[in-house]
Amino acid sequence: MKRTSGIQSHVRHVRPRARTRNSALFVGLVLIAVTSASVASASDGPGPLGVTAVIAENAQSARIGALFGADKAGDLPGNHFCTASVVHSPNRNLVLTAAHCLTDGSDLVFAPGYRDGKAPYGVWQVKRRFLPDGWSKDQDEDSDLAFAVIAPKVGRNIEDVVGSNRFVSGVATGATAVTVTGYPDSREVPITCTNKPHPHSSTQQRIDCPEFTSGTSGSPWINGDRQVVGVLGGHEQGGSTADTSYSVVFGAEAAALYKDAAADP
Repeated sequence: MKRTSGIQSHVRHVRPRARTRNSALFVGLVLIAVTSASVASASDGPGPLGVTAVIAENAQSARIGALFGADKAGDLPGNHFCTASVVHSPNRNLVLTAAHCLTDGSDLVFAPGYRDGKAPYGVWQVKRRFLPDGWSKDQDEDSDLAFAVIAPKVGRNIEDVVGSNRFVSGVATGATAVTVTGYPDSREVPITCTNKPHPHSSTQQRIDCPEFTSGTSGSPWINGDRQVVGVLGGHEQGGSTADTSYSVVFGAEAAALYKDAAADP
């Protein structure tokens, strides 16, 4: 099962996944979003765990956005296929996603804070991409993360516009709860869920959050210190069900990849 949307033909190795819940149940979950309690805290403090809802429009959600083929830059509704998020870098131009979202060489654009067919912070061109050797050579699920350098717009870099979270490696799985936020291909708004991740193996971690279907590949896992400690992908390119998702454990390979990408001007 792959969490990449099947609507983008330029993304290889993608198949549409069956909806695991009926639309009425999903609408019921979305209605939860109207209450403040539905957006759980990204820490071990108050807030329901394992509840999925639409995330509010705020500074944090603006740092997370959707990926599109460049040919869809003027026709965004219904055409996003993966999720990405802005991470801090010296050049203030970096986003993190899953490697399987960037495997195809087609031109891509990123829309931070995308919602209801609109890109309130603009549509940004992906200039360069960095994938680990383990993924580029063997599509190793333990290497399913990637960075993309975003081209500036009118003299400003993307981090100057929406801010960023900090990419970190070496954090113990389950040290704190994390918040996962992404864009299912069946929705035009981002959903979010907070829970505590658990080890799946020494190189993979998993989290139980409902309704993370196709399109949510690349969703960041953010802890209470606004550190990105995971990205939806990895095992089975995200998971075989909509209720359990996976991420690579960020170790030495992830740290080296970030160092290379962050040095790119």
